[in-house]
Formats: sequence, C-alpha cells, structure tokens
Amino acid sequence: MKLIKLPDMAAIAAGAFIAGIGINAFNIANRLAEGGVAGAAIILKLSMGWDPGLVTFLVNLPLLALSWRLLGRQPLLFTLWGTFCFSAALSAFGWLRYPVEDPLVAALLAGCVAGTGYGIVFRFGGTTGGVDIIARILRKYRGWRIGRIIFAGDILVIGASLLFLDTKQAVYTLVALFVGARIVDLVLQAGYSMRAAIIISEQHEKIAASIMAELERGVTLLESRGAYTGKPGKALYVVVNAAEAVRLRNLVLSFDRDAFFSIFDAGQVIGKGFGISQ
Repeated sequence: MKLIKLPDMAAIAAGAFIAGIGINAFNIANRLAEGGVAGAAIILKLSMGWDPGLVTFLVNLPLLALSWRLLGRQPLLFTLWGTFCFSAALSAFGWLRYPVEDPLVAALLAGCVAGTGYGIVFRFGGTTGGVDIIARILRKYRGWRIGRIIFAGDILVIGASLLFLDTKQAVYTLVALFVGARIVDLVLQAGYSMRAAIIISEQHEKIAASIMAELERGVTLLESRGAYTGKPGKALYVVVNAAEAVRLRNLVLSFDRDAFFSIFDAGQVIGKGFGISQ
C-alpha cells in the first residue's frame, strides 16, 4: 500500500469543507436540495430540522464497506477522511446562510461552490461518501466521468425531493446540480494538459530523433499502411505537454512540410514520466 500523503489529506479536507460551506450558504439558505446522501440530509434538515452532518455520516457507513471491497484500503481511508470532513463541515457551518433573491443566481452559486469542493476532493483521491463512492468505482472500472455519474444518480434524489419541495425549487436544484457536475469535471482536468500526436512522414527517423533530443520525449514507432495506396510506412506516436505542442508542430514541419499529423488532447496518460489524471 502506498504511503498516505499529508498534502493529499489536507487537500481533501479543504475540498470537503468548501463543499460543506457551499451547501449551507447557498443550498439550505435558499431551500435548494442536493443530490445523493447530502440531498437526503438537506431534505431532512428543511422538513424536520435534523443535523445534516450527522445524517450524512450515519447513512454513509454501509457504503464504506463497499468502498473497502472495491476500491482498496487507501481509497477507503481517503473516503473515511473525506466523509468525516464533509459531515463535520455540514454541522460546523450550519449557521452560515447566504439567501439570494434571484433563485437562478442562488443555483449557480450553489453549483459553483459545492462543485469546486467536490472536484478538489476527487482530484486528490477522496470522496464525500454517498453517490461519490459509486462514482469513483465506475470511474475506476469503466472510465466514466465522475461529474456525469453523480448528476445522473442525483436525478433520483431530486425526484424524491418533490415530496417536500415545490416544482420551482426542484428545477433550480437541477440547475445547481448540472453546474456542479461541470465544475467537478473542470477541476479534475485543471492543470492536466497533455497532448498526444500521431505523425506520418517519410522523414520519421529524423523527426523521432529530433523529438527525443530536443523535447526529451519518448517516441513509439507504429507500423502503418495507406488504405488507398497500400504503401507500408511508419507512424510516430508521442505525448507532450501543452506548452510543447507548438514546438512539436514546428519541429515536424521543419523536416517535412508535407507531413500528415494530428495533435489532440490526451485525457489520461499513465506511465514513466507522466502522472495520472484524477
């Protein structure tokens, strides 16, 4: 098992507290629900006055067993930590209210603040429990985007919230959830700007040598064959960061103005010299 990194734990705590602050300040203050377990806790808070932090923690206990089995020991520790910090923030900042006259503005603020907090938690390997655990499992085993998984799952909770909220509040809650899901994806991708390139050129040997020498990036030679001509050849595959993409383009063109190449976003790069996109 990898060693637990204190900076990661601190980042998860910060993200959980941001999310808790956002829910208290904007969701509860403006009678907007939320998805997942937090949404159920908000409903109970608005309808019965129950402490949302305590409800969130207790409901999450069964899901932690699922996290232990499918995500492993370290992710479970991060989940425990994230769930504890999130529950603590919901309770500690229960006094914080920021009512807004325009419900659309309230929904946008709720989505942005809570989404930022959730995104930070996910980026550093944690969760805040509930649907988040299921989202991380599906991301790990299926590669699905966390923000979209949460949004889809939360629709069910919003449907149930119609028993306690009016239609207008439910609709603005959906707006907050949609914005939050997009913010989660943006936070997860922030700072991760790798580019992959496939280059087809008769000067592939010179180009490969120059990439390795000037950009200090590894290059993979791929066997290729033109579908129309049937002519065999070599294609180069290389991954660079965003700042190096322009240098790569100019380097290729300096050897072969007729080269065919494509540079595109690399959603995830795992291997020597590269980190892992959260």
